[in-house]
Amino acid sequence: MKIKAVHVRKEDLELTRPYTIAYKTVDSVSNCIVEIETDSGKIGYGAANPSKHVLGVDADDTVAALSEENTEWLIGQDIRELHQSVYEAQYRFAKQPGACAALDIALHDLFAQQLEIPLVKFLGQKHQSLPTSITIGIKNTEETLAEADEYVGRGFKILKVKLGKSMAEDIERLKKLRERVGKDIIIRVDANQGYTMLQLEDFYYATFGPNIELIEQPLAADAVDDSRHLPTEIKDMVAMDESLVTPEHAHWLTCTPRASGIFNIKLMKCGGIGHAREIANIAKNAQVDLMWGCNDESRISITAALHLALATSNTKYLDLDGSLDLARDVVTGGFELKDGMMSLTDQPGLGVKRING
Repeated sequence: MKIKAVHVRKEDLELTRPYTIAYKTVDSVSNCIVEIETDSGKIGYGAANPSKHVLGVDADDTVAALSEENTEWLIGQDIRELHQSVYEAQYRFAKQPGACAALDIALHDLFAQQLEIPLVKFLGQKHQSLPTSITIGIKNTEETLAEADEYVGRGFKILKVKLGKSMAEDIERLKKLRERVGKDIIIRVDANQGYTMLQLEDFYYATFGPNIELIEQPLAADAVDDSRHLPTEIKDMVAMDESLVTPEHAHWLTCTPRASGIFNIKLMKCGGIGHAREIANIAKNAQVDLMWGCNDESRISITAALHLALATSNTKYLDLDGSLDLARDVVTGGFELKDGMMSLTDQPGLGVKRING
């Protein structure tokens, strides 16, 4: 089965609900969509929406990088040579993680389709299903509680709350939220680099009562050494996000004393499944738990992340809600969601199907 064509396009996807994080408000997103077609008629799907704020590139840059001239090397490649093709993509698009991720995902999809098994089976399934969190952006307390009521009503058991503008307001929101949802709902927070080291310690001790499960990227991305010197009970619940992009970062973060107890892996940051597996193995050897996160992404790349998450033994947390607020998507299928629990279908590859039109 050889590749005969690579199709690349940009899709502008509006959100059903705009949201705010520490540095911007988002109401629509662009995704780069890749379709790799073979001489047997199979199509592998990839997608990317890298964060300009984190990586310096976005979907527009990704589409530009994946020009016909820059993807012609794939034409004629045998899809069975998966690892060599992924390696080549990593080399050619070393400074374009979105482009690398989109190709990597599409190649993995095609390879598993060739085997006629779900991708997770090829990777080695370790989990059947896991619960995902769903995100509440930076809002006032009243809006936060209303959105929480909606999500809990839809069956979600884990809420992730974006923080980082005012610590006093953050603490008040969380206390009110815990009162509203009760003790059985898990609360995670994402400060998006919004705190200093001293503020983080104050925040931790002020919110210990509400039982926060984890704190995602509370310090600046380059404040790794500060994180190493946090009290152990705080450091163990810190999930590195913007500080963790490449496998090299993963090695650095696990140097003694390690900087956190949790890694948040995003395919959009690291460049796809190949590099994500490297990071996961580094984390496993360092006894670091894994959280799988996302941007506002098509179901294509969310499904790819879920396949890998369920195939990784040290996966503990999912935050794969990036396609749930899209007003429209370009595919259906891939994963199933019920009462906040995510599981995969038994379809070959990613198991997604293009929506015509």
